Amino acid sequence: MPYIQRNGLEYFQFASFSPSKVDHGIFTRKGGVSPAPWVSLNLGGTVGDERPNVIENRRRIYEVMERRVESIFDVWQVHSADVICTSNPRPLDAAHEKGDAILTDNPEVTLFMRFADCVPILLHDPVRRVIGVVHAGWQGTVKKVVARAVEKMSDQYGTRPGDILAGIGPSIGPDHYQVGADVFEQVQASFGERADEILINKNGKTHLNLWKSNAILLEEAQVGSVEIAGMCTACDLNRWYSHRAEHGKTGRFGAFLALSS
Repeated sequence: MPYIQRNGLEYFQFASFSPSKVDHGIFTRKGGVSPAPWVSLNLGGTVGDERPNVIENRRRIYEVMERRVESIFDVWQVHSADVICTSNPRPLDAAHEKGDAILTDNPEVTLFMRFADCVPILLHDPVRRVIGVVHAGWQGTVKKVVARAVEKMSDQYGTRPGDILAGIGPSIGPDHYQVGADVFEQVQASFGERADEILINKNGKTHLNLWKSNAILLEEAQVGSVEIAGMCTACDLNRWYSHRAEHGKTGRFGAFLALSS
């Protein structure tokens, strides 16, 4: 399995991302200090865990990745299609901007986002040396946030979509992701004829395939390479937080991405 273990922490890496060009990891819930129900590497500051625990968990990740915590750029994730470009870290005492995709071309900035069923999507343009992290739940997916991120990479940094390497990380899989009529209708409106590829009828219930949905969006954006982890957060609660499987009483795992210096 493509997991790396260091200093008690465990993280997933995409095979298509070169370690000589990017430092990245999607961290499991192992190796932190948070008590139940957030055991143990919780990065969510709004889920009821004590703030010192979250700060220590974040510090451990940055220590393992050999980056300064002060290099972080993270946002207040709001299930939007808003894309934020940055050349600078977020000062640790500064308020978070709102958005669900973050991009940079500065090796001194580390991009960081939090997840618990929604899809982490990592983007890397090795030609222009640009990176991005995208947060795509069903709302971000129907709003096509990942396509907006690719478009912004092109407009802001001159990225050619065919040069982009994309990784669709661990998130809730289609077997566990039953959705209602409201989501069904919005997916149909957003994806049109291709909705049939991602809406699955299972025992009279409708399930949504977020992995395939975002792969379609990346394909339509003409992204050159798409790697899908295929790991369901609801299937493996020993490793991942799952808002759906744990009935909302859970933490958030972290996705980390930086250009290698």
